[in-house]
Amino acid sequence: MASCKVPYSVLLVSFFIGGFFVPHCLSIGDEANQTVFLLVNASEASGRRTPETLFGIFFEEINHAGAGGLWAELVSNRGFEAGGPIIPSNIDPWSIIGDEDSSLTVSTDRSSCFELNKVALRMEVLCDTKGTNICPAGGVGNNIQKGKKYKVVFYVRSSGAIDVSVSLTGSNGLETMATCEILASASQVSNWTKMEVLLEANATKHNSRLQLTTTRKGVIWFDQVSAMPVDTYKGHGFRSELAEMLADLKSKFIRFPGMHFVGKQPLDPGRRDQGTVDVWNYWTDDGLGYFEFLQLTEDLGALPVWVYNNGISRHDQVSTSNVGPFVQEALDSIEFARGDSNSTWGSIRAAMGHPEPFDLRYVALGNENCGKKNYQGNYLKFYNAIKKAYPDVKIITNFNGLCQTLDHPADFYDYHGQSEIKAAKKFHFFLQCSDVVSMASFAPLFLNDNDRWWHSDAIIFNSSQQYGTPSYWVQHFFRESSSATVLHSTLQKNAYTSLIASAIMWENSDDNKSYLRLKIVNFRKDTVNLKISVDKLEPSSIQPSRSTKTILTSGNLKDENSFDEPNKSPLENAGKDMDVVLLPYSRTSFDLLKESSNIRTARTDSFCKSSF
Repeated sequence: MASCKVPYSVLLVSFFIGGFFVPHCLSIGDEANQTVFLLVNASEASGRRTPETLFGIFFEEINHAGAGGLWAELVSNRGFEAGGPIIPSNIDPWSIIGDEDSSLTVSTDRSSCFELNKVALRMEVLCDTKGTNICPAGGVGNNIQKGKKYKVVFYVRSSGAIDVSVSLTGSNGLETMATCEILASASQVSNWTKMEVLLEANATKHNSRLQLTTTRKGVIWFDQVSAMPVDTYKGHGFRSELAEMLADLKSKFIRFPGMHFVGKQPLDPGRRDQGTVDVWNYWTDDGLGYFEFLQLTEDLGALPVWVYNNGISRHDQVSTSNVGPFVQEALDSIEFARGDSNSTWGSIRAAMGHPEPFDLRYVALGNENCGKKNYQGNYLKFYNAIKKAYPDVKIITNFNGLCQTLDHPADFYDYHGQSEIKAAKKFHFFLQCSDVVSMASFAPLFLNDNDRWWHSDAIIFNSSQQYGTPSYWVQHFFRESSSATVLHSTLQKNAYTSLIASAIMWENSDDNKSYLRLKIVNFRKDTVNLKISVDKLEPSSIQPSRSTKTILTSGNLKDENSFDEPNKSPLENAGKDMDVVLLPYSRTSFDLLKESSNIRTARTDSFCKSSF
């Protein structure tokens, strides 16, 4: 394939549908059990150093990835405004406990203390502890599913004294796992008051619920009801087991907030209580916002890639002459991340608990909307303003610059591939311009098993379990490839149509040792005998006893892990013998420990093209 000139670095974002390889897209030979030779030149002088940001994470709010997933908030529709600010508002999935006709009436009004979310829940209790209309023994109120161990926070107001029970119960409400009674006089709750309780469940119920109940007659208003597990990832609100799976990928960047979520509205870092309807038709309370994403990148040791709303959504556009407020919000968000704690927006960040600036180096202008009428005009407004105020910030356009000349300035351009067939066809293309690919990531990242919109996801979870799909484990294979040295490797015997191989030299920060990693994919339905020969290594420089082999394979092309079998990948020790057998439909990786831990960085501009 003829190469094309690429004037800018590439931010490569790939979507793959299905498994971790694409056998139906490639030409497979008929010869079974063939012997193939892989030659690797271990001289780092002939290789090339990969960017330190090569592999990262692409987060998108889809499949309840954040709301009901990575963000550990367990209450859905905590502000009772699902669907927007118009009343009567949608309070689903909250429901009434007790007889709605004789015990209580529930409605919504616009009396909240939150200026950006005026909707609150009004609960008029008609029954009492005495008289002719006595409340049920369990009280009356509202509930929501989910639960285990909670820190419950909510705002309450009433014209009289209150006696509210906050409880964790089983899904049928019959088994109480934890409860706390809140008593307050009329003067204490005459204005909106923040309440906070800690509930520790005495049992594990994966489908439990939170209940707010009372047996005292009167009118009570509730708003912003939140329940969070105490043991979140590094104490910053993320579901620990999901965040740990991300941490295990050792990603170098996180792109957020992702895809069509960008085009809905600006994400003002100061707006902590305003929710939205996601493009995938579910409500998000936006508790997971700009600050939380910045915190997550820091906790994972990654760099943030903040994607702006450039005034263009899926169906609407702001004219270039009116895009000024969007541009100002972009500048404010950079100051929020990078500004001194005495600056206007930096002081807000400091007040939120993070006095030190975040390491924001990359911003992207819009998402998949470069073909819209106002894109270029809006883009230039953003670009010029950001470069004037922050000349070191790298700006990413979503204009596809592959074999095309950009008609506007940019530090990077963003290519999205959404088909495994197209990805396979472009393999050799990216082989020829791979040295200008600065970032690559896989999406979608998460899938809630109860809301499957997009099926080619990396991590699947429910309320209590999670597992990595083959796509996740392929990303895991590449977690050491950032800041590594790509070595010259060659497959012989016309194996290019059925095998893909690569070799890198990388240093393990855990043990400060150097490793030679070989990765081979076998697209064939048959086993392949592979003879590996590594050149330019000193004699006895490999330690077989400390080397490992990892295989990801299945005889079923549609196979993936499950909640019952979350891990199917065997780990075996690699010996001295480099004659290996590649299983059908497999992905095999060898990490060979070198005696010397000194890794030399290649400084040559020449790069030997190989099968990588």
